[in-house]
Amino acid sequence: MIIKSQEQVKQIPVEMEGAVGAKVQVLLGPADNAPTMAMRIFELDPNGHTPYHKHAFEHEVMILDGDLAVVTPEGDVPVKPGDVMLVVPDEMHQFKNCSDTHTARFMCLVPIAYQA
Repeated sequence: MIIKSQEQVKQIPVEMEGAVGAKVQVLLGPADNAPTMAMRIFELDPNGHTPYHKHAFEHEVMILDGDLAVVTPEGDVPVKPGDVMLVVPDEMHQFKNCSDTHTARFMCLVPIAYQA
C-alpha cells in the first residue's frame, strides 16, 4: 500500500499544445508502480484551460475547487465542486477556469498506460 500527502508531489506545467495556465500533479502513477490507473490533480490559473482535445481512452474526473466549465461539441457545461464525470474515448473536451481571480482544481484518473 502507498500512502502519501499531496504536498509531497511536485506540481509541473501541462506541456500540451493549447494549454494555458494549467499545472498537474501525478499523485499516483508509474513512479509508484501503480498497476492500472494514474491519479492526477490539475490546477488551472484564473482564465486558464486545458487544450480542446480527445484521446483513445476514458477518464474519470471530480471537480475539487473553483468555477469551471467543460467545453464539449455541444457547448460549455458549468460544473461545480463535487461534480463527477466520465469522459469516454474519443470525446472532445476541455476544462476551463471561468474565474478572473481564483484558481480551479480537478482530479482526473486515467489508465496507467497513458500517464508518462
